[in-house]
Amino acid sequence: MSNVSGRKRATFTIAATIVLGVFGYLMVGGLDKNVVFFLTPKELLAKGEKGYDIPVRLGGMVAPGSVKWDADKLDLRFVVNDGEGSVTVHSKGAPPQMFRDGMGVVVEGRYRRDGVFESSNLMIKHSNEYHPPKPGESPGEMYKTLIKESKS
Repeated sequence: MSNVSGRKRATFTIAATIVLGVFGYLMVGGLDKNVVFFLTPKELLAKGEKGYDIPVRLGGMVAPGSVKWDADKLDLRFVVNDGEGSVTVHSKGAPPQMFRDGMGVVVEGRYRRDGVFESSNLMIKHSNEYHPPKPGESPGEMYKTLIKESKS
């Protein structure tokens, strides 16, 4: 019987070692390559060489006057800033309907070595409060409250 007990203990030890090894790999190396970090333009630029070609969510405000939209090519360019740093963003595809100068955005993608952030996903920040229109108030008037002016 002690032979069977020894085999069970050895099997358990091997299984535990494998599980701990996989967990350690994910914590040290593999997980870091698959996580998408949220950064501001200042934080992205401060990374220097380490900021290039890694998946990132970049958040900030659309700089007023920076939006360049080519509807024929579905090509969008704009600048995201946080008051301390600015990054030019390039995105393919139509922007969200509420996309405007001076509003908060989050873009997912990679910062290229040419200094342009190549976006694969563009999300806009908007109010999370909803209430039905008050008597005499139109939905169009409520829409105006979703766009906040930038204090740049």
